[in-house]
Amino acid sequence: MRAILQRVSRGEVTVEGRVIGEVGPGFVVLLGVARDDTDADAAFIADRTLGMRVFADSTGKMNLALGAVSGEMLVVSQFTLLADTESGRRPSFIHAAAPPEARRLYEHFVSLVRERGVKVETGEFGATMEVELVNDGPVTIILDSRNRK
Repeated sequence: MRAILQRVSRGEVTVEGRVIGEVGPGFVVLLGVARDDTDADAAFIADRTLGMRVFADSTGKMNLALGAVSGEMLVVSQFTLLADTESGRRPSFIHAAAPPEARRLYEHFVSLVRERGVKVETGEFGATMEVELVNDGPVTIILDSRNRK
């Protein structure tokens, strides 16, 4: 599982001209599910996301996690994060999970975050979406469950 975390002052996702999810300060998370991912991968990424200390403390240092600043999260499924670009100019998505399993793990990730008391909005799985955000910092972090120890 791969996630791109972007610390934002605001974010929203639109489908067919209507806003379906929007958040204030917090994270926009682009989430890609690989075909060999499990519930443990979703739990790892959720825990790392919630524990990532990239919000300013009273001295202005990045030292606080999302919950400490009452941050919100917008989670958008993005299978293209699993693109294989090793050969040619057209990416292959062979490493991405099949849609039913990808949806299940995406929804599991969202539920794990909600269980921890974070306000979570989502995109629409499988839809063509427009994601708008204001990256605060900018701060962008890449998480990959294959890197867990």
